[in-house]
Amino acid sequence: MIDRAGRALVWLGLMAVLATPAAAQRRFTTTQRCTPAQQARGCLLVLGSGMPVPDPERAGPAYAFVFGERVLLFDAGAGVMRRAAAAGLPIDGFHRVFLTHLHSDHTLGVPDVLLTTWVMGRRTPMTVVGPPGTRTMVEHLLAAWSEDIRVRTTGLERGQPGGERAAVTETTGGVVYDSAGLTVTAVPVPHGEWAHAFAWVIATPDRRVVLSGDAAPGTALGEAARGADLLVHETYPEIRLKPENRPGGEAWPAYMRSVHTSDREVGALASAAGVRRVVLSHVVRMGGTDVELLAGVRRGGYRGPVTVARDLDVY
Repeated sequence: MIDRAGRALVWLGLMAVLATPAAAQRRFTTTQRCTPAQQARGCLLVLGSGMPVPDPERAGPAYAFVFGERVLLFDAGAGVMRRAAAAGLPIDGFHRVFLTHLHSDHTLGVPDVLLTTWVMGRRTPMTVVGPPGTRTMVEHLLAAWSEDIRVRTTGLERGQPGGERAAVTETTGGVVYDSAGLTVTAVPVPHGEWAHAFAWVIATPDRRVVLSGDAAPGTALGEAARGADLLVHETYPEIRLKPENRPGGEAWPAYMRSVHTSDREVGALASAAGVRRVVLSHVVRMGGTDVELLAGVRRGGYRGPVTVARDLDVY
């Protein structure tokens, strides 16, 4: 019988056959944050742990999942390509890009991903998977940079014609990727007035990772997280929630409850689902501290390990 370590080596060999690119990809640094053993099981890199507030210590929401030679990108917040370069990831393209929803803080880096990878050498369309509206967004973004694309391809720079393109797949939920031991599933979650928003479940033969995206509490995410090795969940400190002193600020608590999940609610979800580890990210702090966030998760009943994400963390 093959143990978990043996299965990881078998899958690593299979991935080398099925998923190795024709040529080595371009990287800003050769320093890899994920070890070979982590890559064989599936390694999550936090590229951006921030939210709309422009915190200089935290890039916009973005996560990379490395499995063998494949690098999948989940969301593309502001600064995503700089963080990818710092993490030693390819700067000339990702295997796939997945978007949780189309809020600006999760998509401001989409033109960065499409255009920077092209300028760095990408020649084929980038596969982008997201909710309905993703295709229109991508088309408008490329149109906005049409003059840049024209100058780079027809001028002395001699850019690769068509290398900036994207192949967009829109989904309303379900399995969107299943190849060589790696499966990605979109789980619909409630997020205020958004018709479509997703959590993502990433599964390898040895690991299940769940990314909540932006989500209010809901049963689907709890079911999807059952038994997960890692749950990365957005949150806010419940004890800090109150009306804001600004026009319309009286609706702030109702808004937050309709679009996000409190620290206590994350704890309750993780406890009920039997999650092995929780990482809090995209934290709407409202002045809250890490200590308060941890206490909130504990109030929800979760007793496992909890971490507040920082950019370039590895899990």
